[in-house]
Amino acid sequence: MAPCFSFVRRFVFVAVCLGAAAVSAEDRTTPIRIGVLAYRGSDEAHRDWRPTLEHLERALPQNKFHVETGSAAFLTAAVAAHRLDFIITNPGHFLDLKIDYSARALATEQDLAGPLPSESIGAAVFVKAPQAGIQGLADLRNTTVVATSPDAFGFRAVWRELQERGIDPFKNLSLTFVGFPVDEVIKAVRSGRAEAGIIRSCALETMIAESAVVRDEFRVVGRRQAGALGCEVSTRLYPGWPFVKVAQTSPAMASDVAKALLAMQPGADEKIWTQPDDYSSVQELDRVLKIGPYAPFRRLGLLDLLWENRLWAALAATAAAWWFVHAARVSYLVKKRTRELQKAHEAARIRGEQMEHTVRLSLMGEMASSLAHEINQPLAAILTYARGCERRIDGGADVEGVREAIGRIATQAERAGDIVRRMRDFSRKHASQQVPVDVSKVFRDAVALFEPTAKAAGIDVVADIPAHLPFVRADRLQLEEVVLNLLQNALDAVAAQGDRKIRLRVVADEMTIRISVTDNGPGLKPEVKEHLFEPFFTTKPNGLGLGLSLSQTIVEAHGGRLSADSGSQGGAVFGFYLPLIEKPVHV
Repeated sequence: MAPCFSFVRRFVFVAVCLGAAAVSAEDRTTPIRIGVLAYRGSDEAHRDWRPTLEHLERALPQNKFHVETGSAAFLTAAVAAHRLDFIITNPGHFLDLKIDYSARALATEQDLAGPLPSESIGAAVFVKAPQAGIQGLADLRNTTVVATSPDAFGFRAVWRELQERGIDPFKNLSLTFVGFPVDEVIKAVRSGRAEAGIIRSCALETMIAESAVVRDEFRVVGRRQAGALGCEVSTRLYPGWPFVKVAQTSPAMASDVAKALLAMQPGADEKIWTQPDDYSSVQELDRVLKIGPYAPFRRLGLLDLLWENRLWAALAATAAAWWFVHAARVSYLVKKRTRELQKAHEAARIRGEQMEHTVRLSLMGEMASSLAHEINQPLAAILTYARGCERRIDGGADVEGVREAIGRIATQAERAGDIVRRMRDFSRKHASQQVPVDVSKVFRDAVALFEPTAKAAGIDVVADIPAHLPFVRADRLQLEEVVLNLLQNALDAVAAQGDRKIRLRVVADEMTIRISVTDNGPGLKPEVKEHLFEPFFTTKPNGLGLGLSLSQTIVEAHGGRLSADSGSQGGAVFGFYLPLIEKPVHV
C-alpha cells in the first residue's frame, strides 16, 4: 500500500505543477483588441497596418493582439460594447469618440519622408478628365456628387470648403453615399452615375499605383497646395490618424503600447508613430460645420444665433446705436430750430403789430388837422348855444327856448364825442381778433373818419355801400385801417389834379364781398406797380412805405387778396375781397 500511495502523491504533485504552468502561460498572453477603420476594405486595412501590429507583437510578447476592421459606425458600436481596447481611425472619428466615450490619442501616424503630422490628410474632389464644366469647387453647385458616408472625414473636409463658397452640399448638390470601400466612389464616377466624387487624400494616387485606376483617367478639381504630402488635395490639411485608447483600457496597458509605438523603427515606405498631435483644427472643423459636439448649435435660439453671428450682430448694434444717436440729434435739432422759428415768428408778429400801429398813427397824424377842425365845429356850436342860453335866461326868456338850445348843445356834444371815439378806437393798440362783423357799418365808420380830411382837401368821397351786407369774420379795426390806407393813398394821388374824385364801392356775391377804391389821379406807372406792395417802397416824400405792404398782409390774413390796377378812364383802382361766413351772426 505504501508504494502505491507514494506514486499517487507524486502524480498529483506533477499534475498540479503542470496546471500552474499552464495558468501562468495563459496570464502572460493577455489579449489586446485593436479596431481599425477600413476605408478601403478589411484586406487593405490589414496590409496597411501589418507593420505596426507586428512591431507591437515583438515589443510586447506577453500580449496577443487581435484586429477587427470595419466602418466608423461598427467601431463605435464595438467601443460602446467594451469589445475594443484601442482604435486606429481618422481624426474626425477620433474626435467623436473623445467626446462620447472619453477616448485619448496615444500617438499620431507620420511618414518618415512625408508631411508634418499636423498636415497629413485631407480630401480630394475628382471628376473624369474630359469633364471641362467643373474646374473649381464652386462649379459643383447643382451637380451629382458621390461620397462614402456623411460621417467620412474626407466628406466633412470638403463640406467645409463648399460652405465657405456658399454651397450647402445637402441642398445645392445631388448627393449619393455608397459606403465603404472608397473604390465604390471611383466606380460611380467612372460609370457616369455621378459627375464628381469625394475621397480621402492620396487614395487616388494609391489606386493608380495599384493599377486600379488609369493615370489621367480622373482630374482633381479645386487643387490646393499640399506641401510635402505629395498628393493632390481639394481641402485644407489636417492631422494624421491617431492610435486611440478607449476609456476601459487600463493605464498600464496603454502606457506599454504607447512606449512600443514611439520606439517603432519602420522599414522602407512604412509609417512611424510620434507624440499625439493637437487635433484642435479637427475640432474647429466640427465647430464650423456644427457637427459632433456642436450639433445642438444647428438649432440655435436667439442668443445662440446672436453669438454665432456676433460680428454681424455687433455691426448691426453699432449701426442701430449710430442711428439712434443720429435720430436723437436730429430730433433735438428739429425741436431747437422749431423753438427758434417760433420765437422768430412771435418776434415778427410783434414787429408786425408795432409796424401796423405805427402806420395807423401815421394815418392819424395825416388826418389830425382835419379831425381837429371837424371837432372844432361842434365845440364852437356848443359855445354859441351856451352863450345864447345865458342871454335868454338873463332876458327872462321862456323855458322852451332854453330847452331847445340845450338839446342842440347835447347833439353837438354827441357829434364831437363820436369823432373822438372813432379816433381813440382807431389809434389804440390791440390784439388782433377776427369775429363776425357787419362790414357795412365798418366801412361807413371808416368813411366817416376820413371825411374831415377829404373836406379839408376839397375832395368829395362817393361811398357806394349797401345798407345790408352779409357778415364776414374779420378784425374791425384792421379793416378800417385798410380802407383808410386806400382812401389816403387815393387822396394823395389826386392832390395835384384839378377835378379830384374818389369813389369807394362795395358789392357782394354768393361767396365774397368786394371793395374797390377808385381815383382819377395820374395812374400807376409799370415800374411803380411792380414794387407797389414791397415793404418800405414809397413814392411819397415823407412816406414810410409800409401802408400797402401791411394792408396786403391784413387782407391775406382775412382770406382775401389786395390788388392794384389802372382804371379804365385813367387813375388807379385798388381793391380787395373778403370771404363770407356761412351764416350771418349779429353782434
